[in-house]
Amino acid sequence: MPRTDHTSSFLCRLCRLFILLAASLSTGGCYLMQAATGQMELTSKRQPIAKLLTDERTPEKLRGRLEYVSAARTFASRELGLPDNDSYRSYADVGRPYVVWNVFATDEFSVQPKRWCFPIAGCVVYRGYFKEDNAQSYARGLRLRGSDTAVGGVAAYSTLGHFKDPVLNTMLGWSDLQLASTLFHELAHQVVYVPGDSEFNEAFATVVEEAGLQRWLASRGRLQDLDAWNEQRDRNAQFVALLLQTRERLDALYRSDLPDDQKRDRKQYEFGVLKLEYAQLKTEQWEGYRGYDAWFSRTLNNAHLVSAATYYGCVPGLRRVLQAVDGNLPLFYDKARELAKETKEARTAAVCADQTPAPVATATH
Repeated sequence: MPRTDHTSSFLCRLCRLFILLAASLSTGGCYLMQAATGQMELTSKRQPIAKLLTDERTPEKLRGRLEYVSAARTFASRELGLPDNDSYRSYADVGRPYVVWNVFATDEFSVQPKRWCFPIAGCVVYRGYFKEDNAQSYARGLRLRGSDTAVGGVAAYSTLGHFKDPVLNTMLGWSDLQLASTLFHELAHQVVYVPGDSEFNEAFATVVEEAGLQRWLASRGRLQDLDAWNEQRDRNAQFVALLLQTRERLDALYRSDLPDDQKRDRKQYEFGVLKLEYAQLKTEQWEGYRGYDAWFSRTLNNAHLVSAATYYGCVPGLRRVLQAVDGNLPLFYDKARELAKETKEARTAAVCADQTPAPVATATH
């Protein structure tokens, strides 16, 4: 869907791709070809930001956005301890609103995401395509085999530092806050990344993003913007809580002994309840805020809930880890690296397993 400044950071997370080109070597030839072609396109269109800033032919609007990006990128390395490399020091205009499209999928009666496993990235809960038609085609094939699917456009692209990732035209229409937080988030993946543990990886990057944005705004004397950002973060947490509560109810339903036709009917009922709960939340607590309306405007299924569990389940636990080191980011990175050495089970128990979404006002079932 089109990105707007009112779209939540959750939707931004939904529109993120963390896929290594090398990982596609173990998949089919067609998938490899589209991945290689897409990466070569990005590489061919890359231009150094420093050069664009001194080029008098650079449009003023673009120059202003790139100056902001350059300042945030320098801050990330100097003040947040994030990698000082060539990532996000170039710019590429891909000539379309999204750089890639992600496919998410679940079984009809399961909230557990399908995972695609690669030799370097490990197992991830999406499959990315540089052409929307290819993503939609793959999703249709999954649906014909009985899966629930969702396809999301990806505006920010990262290869975890394996390539010199550029800032894209697809990102520059965002608000200042979203643009800076995205840079911090993507660079955090280069600090700690555990193959096969999307939940931990995304939560770690989200906590770094939050801390980084607070410090970035303070450094620029824009603490007044922090209030608006915190308000949006609170709305986002309530939105995610709605999705996770629905996911829990569906999980209980799918584990029950009801016949499939009754499960199918109840499943549709639960998604209807979710939409009603959102309408109540919007009216009773958000004063009519409409930033999530587009997300709810479609027919929902299990696959649309994948990102809520993947990107936010471990965030509260990792926030506590950062608080325990008094907000010292280098120490936090060390703690995260220690967790990364643990088994997935131990890591989950340490920072993810005990998390329960905050309650929100809900409709009467």
